[in-house]
Amino acid sequence: MEFASVHPICLHLISSAIQRCRLSEALCRLSVVLKRSPNSDPLLLRISISDTGIGSCLKEFQDLKFPREAVIAEKWDGVLSVRTTSICDNEVFNYQLNLKESVSARRLTRLPSNPKNGVKFSGTEVCLSISESLDVLLAEINCFFQKMLILKIPNVAYELVVEHDDASGLRYENVFLANESDPLHFSASNIERLKSGLEDYILKHGNSSSKKCGSCFPSLEHLKVGSGIACCTEGLRNTGLVMEAVILISEISEPTSSCFRPCGAKSEVLCFKDFTPCSIPPSSVKALTSIDWRSYGLTLGSIVNQHGYALMEWEGLPPSTRIDIVLHCYHNQYPSFVT
Repeated sequence: MEFASVHPICLHLISSAIQRCRLSEALCRLSVVLKRSPNSDPLLLRISISDTGIGSCLKEFQDLKFPREAVIAEKWDGVLSVRTTSICDNEVFNYQLNLKESVSARRLTRLPSNPKNGVKFSGTEVCLSISESLDVLLAEINCFFQKMLILKIPNVAYELVVEHDDASGLRYENVFLANESDPLHFSASNIERLKSGLEDYILKHGNSSSKKCGSCFPSLEHLKVGSGIACCTEGLRNTGLVMEAVILISEISEPTSSCFRPCGAKSEVLCFKDFTPCSIPPSSVKALTSIDWRSYGLTLGSIVNQHGYALMEWEGLPPSTRIDIVLHCYHNQYPSFVT
């Protein structure tokens, strides 16, 4: 997998941590810590991505590719530091991965390991240092986590922390913390979680708030939700590919409310692949265009694929109404959390 800049690789590393947590089927924590080094020249931003999932398969890092010219442009040395252990291991293994190295056999360096002294735990930490704007990367990761909450993965708590080290001392700022209890049982289906997650996403104004907005949505009567699921087959064989879709139409009781996300004739389609946010594929754009929206009382004016996301424009939509759509495509070998 090749990346042209450092931002996508950071989000990819977070996505990999999420998959390790999901596969563990136990309660897990995923923590992202951003720390600016004030004494470095140039100013470096240290990024730590840690999880308490199943432990890492090194192949997921060895397959990463980062063009040399991009490394120079991003002012990153191309080095990843990896610490990982599985529940059955007696040690924590330490590695250094140099993505600038063109010879694959020399990319990975094994460092001295640390004994676990009989303690049973698993997890992975990946660290890298880049010369990048803290605010820009922070906003991107925060948006990523806000979207991840739509999936309502039941066993993962998310944490995004900014660590400040200046003359006043070491300070921590919790930018994003999501570990609230979920009324859905672990055995709830993925489509049930997707429906509930999109509802919360709307009621909390894009998950920018920790509480549902009672002024915009005094009751759930203002929400209308529809969903569907399809399984891909080739002949008589089930390929294991699942596509889920949820459509939510929201209407606020007071159109002048200043805190409501903009209503109007345009809808952004949120898309996920294998439990991580992604750009919308052309096949999904084609499928959305082919739907007979008029049979549902809606008139689609146009749909445009802009920089990886779809923007749907409606005709005759009331000004106080908003339509939100989320799509999720995944392979059904992922755990379903049945307890």
